Amino acid sequence: MTKIKICGMQRIEDIQYVNKYRPDYAGFILSEGFGRTVVLNTFCKLDSYLDKDIKRVGVFVNEPIENILKYYAEKLNVIQLHGNEDREYIERLKSLCRCEIWKAVRAKTPEDIINAEKLGADRLLIDSYVKGKVGGTGTKADFNIIKTAAPQDKFMLAGGLDKNNILSAIDELHPYGVDLSSSVETNGFKDKEKIREIISIVRGGNDNG
Repeated sequence: MTKIKICGMQRIEDIQYVNKYRPDYAGFILSEGFGRTVVLNTFCKLDSYLDKDIKRVGVFVNEPIENILKYYAEKLNVIQLHGNEDREYIERLKSLCRCEIWKAVRAKTPEDIINAEKLGADRLLIDSYVKGKVGGTGTKADFNIIKTAAPQDKFMLAGGLDKNNILSAIDELHPYGVDLSSSVETNGFKDKEKIREIISIVRGGNDNG
């Protein structure tokens, strides 16, 4: 079964939606300066409401390891890295916490994916390449590049996935999981019905009504 991650939790309502419709992962943007960033106090409050069976993913961009360990690591199941973190950074982080480490790669060429695999993360999150863009792109990735180089069944697929294309993307690429954010929003906020609908689509029509 393809895993589902809903990223960009910001409000108690968002937590209520994922508690009801049960994605496998809920993501929180925890580095400063991004549209969906939540500060530490907000994250702790949201985390307290999130069902314990939904895995917590903290998204960081070039964050000092000390900050991750001091404030977040004990509450997270997964640390997702979206910056210029290198193999040394990842190895050190893995040695100091028990979280699974995901590394995002913006795939402009197959070599981008191949090189990212060498960094030693537990899993890659493959997104599209958009010049000058940091963090999620919201743009569909080049599937030919992914088919050429991606580790089979081991990667998360991100970028431009919505209710109209998600099944064909899963059928074509066979990712471990899919990462959704802007496609389940209305006016910049998570939309209950869109979350319900896309989870139902991925899981073959099985939802909680």
